[in-house]
Amino acid sequence: MNARTPPARKRSASRGSGTSGAPTVAPEPARPDRRQAILLAAEKLFAQHGYHAVTIRQIAEEAGVPLALVGYYFGPKHELFHAIFEHWSHSIEERLARLAAVTIDPDDARTLPRIIEAFTAPVLALRASTEGEYYALLVARELYHATEEADRVLRGYFDPLAEAYIDALHVALPHATRSQVAWGYQFALGALLHHLTDSRIERLSRGENTRADPAVAPMLVNFIAGGLRAALPKPKAAAKAAAAKPSRTKKTIPRRPQP
Repeated sequence: MNARTPPARKRSASRGSGTSGAPTVAPEPARPDRRQAILLAAEKLFAQHGYHAVTIRQIAEEAGVPLALVGYYFGPKHELFHAIFEHWSHSIEERLARLAAVTIDPDDARTLPRIIEAFTAPVLALRASTEGEYYALLVARELYHATEEADRVLRGYFDPLAEAYIDALHVALPHATRSQVAWGYQFALGALLHHLTDSRIERLSRGENTRADPAVAPMLVNFIAGGLRAALPKPKAAAKAAAAKPSRTKKTIPRRPQP
């Protein structure tokens, strides 16, 4: 979506009191990017309160801009919601690039954790950063409501990502069907999203753990990889070999009568 730039306001001129008597142009004070301010305000409020609970007026107040400017830059609220994900689309590209860098060898035990790490690491880094914290929360909390706005974003941005990771997992787990791997992806995604949003862990750990702690990323990767291996185990070699052999009928030799 191409944003128009409003015409610049004319600077006000005032007479200087110097000896030259020439007019002095007062410099316009530096202002933050108002379009970016609107985008960040919407991202924060949607993440905190949900899409439908937030009004355009609240977004304008959070951004510190006139109400009309929100519509000027983004149009209706659903277009502003979509613009947030377009702004962060590079994070999806990063996850796809990380996946492409993984050598997928089903016989290498390191393949599965590497796929999971490529899937989770960029999101965990976003959640731990100041600039990406609210976006990560928005993805985790808002996209899984059955709304038209969420469905549009999922289909446009996240479904292609999911398809790529499901295909990679299927290559890494060739003994499973693709439909089984798709379930495994959903379960893995659930673990990741819960880690991003949960704060109850602080209470359950009696204050020893911190919510969304990036330091537990290796544990999350091992948990997901272990779960996939347990849910989709390789067939046992002996059982597989036995099943491949044709069954033999045992012959009974008749006993001869004794003389």
